[in-house]
Amino acid sequence: MLQLALPELIVTVAALIVLAIDLLFLRQYQTRVRFTIAAGLASIGCAAAILQLLLTPAQANVLDGMLVANPLTHLVQIALLVLTIFTLLLSADSTFTEHVGEFVLLILAATVGMMFLVGSQDIVIIFISLELLSLSLYILTAFDKRSARSSEAALKYFLFGGMSAAFLLFGFSLLYGLSNSTSLTYIASAIHGQSLTPLLVIAIVTTVIGLGFKVAAAPFHFWAPDVYQGAPVPSAAFIASGSKVASFFIFFQVMVIGFAGAEGSATWRHFTPGWVSVLAVVAVLSMVLGNLVAIVQSHVRRLLAYSAIAHAGYILLALLSHTQQSLGALIYYVVTYALATLGTFGVIAVVEKQTHSDRLSDFDGLSRRAPVLSFCMFIFLLSLAGIPPLAGFFGKFYLFVSVLAAPGSTGLLWPVVLAIAMSAVSLYYYLQVLKRMYVASPPAGTEKMQAPILSQFVIVLLAAAIVLLGCTPHLLLRWMMEAIQASGL
Repeated sequence: MLQLALPELIVTVAALIVLAIDLLFLRQYQTRVRFTIAAGLASIGCAAAILQLLLTPAQANVLDGMLVANPLTHLVQIALLVLTIFTLLLSADSTFTEHVGEFVLLILAATVGMMFLVGSQDIVIIFISLELLSLSLYILTAFDKRSARSSEAALKYFLFGGMSAAFLLFGFSLLYGLSNSTSLTYIASAIHGQSLTPLLVIAIVTTVIGLGFKVAAAPFHFWAPDVYQGAPVPSAAFIASGSKVASFFIFFQVMVIGFAGAEGSATWRHFTPGWVSVLAVVAVLSMVLGNLVAIVQSHVRRLLAYSAIAHAGYILLALLSHTQQSLGALIYYVVTYALATLGTFGVIAVVEKQTHSDRLSDFDGLSRRAPVLSFCMFIFLLSLAGIPPLAGFFGKFYLFVSVLAAPGSTGLLWPVVLAIAMSAVSLYYYLQVLKRMYVASPPAGTEKMQAPILSQFVIVLLAAAIVLLGCTPHLLLRWMMEAIQASGL
């Protein structure tokens, strides 16, 4: 068991080492130097954890799913660690806090929470891991003490998060009452073949509310715009990328494994009660609300928040068909989405440092002031919009195909058609940002933007990854599908 938890242990030890070194030796240095050293040490810890994951036994199940290891969990955990490394490197030039060691410690604590979350099929461990992740994210949101907006966002995040945790805990307690077990597999065995009793319906609804909050799906999305705008940029980037990957993966596992036998149907004219029909309503609300409200945003961070709500709607389509192919499509989509979002926040960080704002007008003429960053932003936004040959296009295409290819799911054509229509709407607001960057003139008297070398390198690397995964998606997809088949999900 200790060997299975060794990657998480390595990340924890790395967090404590970073904190100790920062407190004991780095206090007298400039904040940027401290951030660079702390990010470097933490990245080495994450890299060591990746190496350990590659050496850990490929198949293991401890105490009926409390700790699960298989090729798929390893793959997702490696993706989480890579996203954490990118976040840490993008934060190396930050100056928003003097508490550098504590900030990096919280990033790594959230990563440990995500790794345990992905590697468990037990509702107690899932809830504890989610809370470890959530508490770290609440504090990371409030980390800029000089910003009232940061504190306000953290308070809203905490209050909404507390309510969602209560709903999730209530749903899990009902599942335990119905099955007398905390294992998702045993819960599914207990409820399989039963009709939808009122208790099971309440368990489904409260679980969807709790997990819907974590992925910012409508109508549980109220925290997202304020957190995306108010949190320090590295915190917002981490919330928008790594935590989404872990949350969507566990969302799929809880619904597909734990509620097996209570699916119902969301096919056209054949709606039957179950968790699939509930998620169909949530997906439609997310796609429509996210895309329409994003159109009227005047700040790029809020635009990304409503865009994230819309993307949550697209990704939930993978749960409607719940096949191995749709799971592969979900992971591919959410990982490439996380890479593009991280890169976008990297560019926003550079612009904010010079303009102290993220209004659309602050991006006027950016292509003349920072051509390399502008081109990378061009790639990220077009990928988010789903334009070929970028990774976002293949992610959407593969996701929609996986939904329609599922046995007996031709009736799911209606949410796919809606998703395609909403993708066309999303193109409008992404192009608004690009129009500001490439068509509008820069404000008079503005000088060329100086981006830190490390940040620029990471942003270019992320843009290259988006192009590479779009042109050669089989590089990730083949590895992913082999892992899914080997894991038996």
